[in-house]
Amino acid sequence: MTRTYRLLGADRRFYDSASKGTLGGNRRLRIYGRLDCPNALRWIAKGHYVENRVFFADAETAVAAGYRPCAICLRADWLRFKAGETPGRA
Repeated sequence: MTRTYRLLGADRRFYDSASKGTLGGNRRLRIYGRLDCPNALRWIAKGHYVENRVFFADAETAVAAGYRPCAICLRADWLRFKAGETPGRA
């Protein structure tokens, strides 16, 4: 049996994928970041954040869905976002 993962698409709808998401996000705050983000892991350890957690295939999908990059784990993308540029692209 193949495992499937539930990811959020650019249209803000969930879909099943055979590939694991590369980024996690918070649906309420509309922020996305790395799966190992220290800030997100700290909140998850306290029992928060889990009910609003979503996953994305890539940064472009997260941005298209209306999410902004995390200022902690994706600092360069966040600075581009703050400057009015499209995050996730070098």
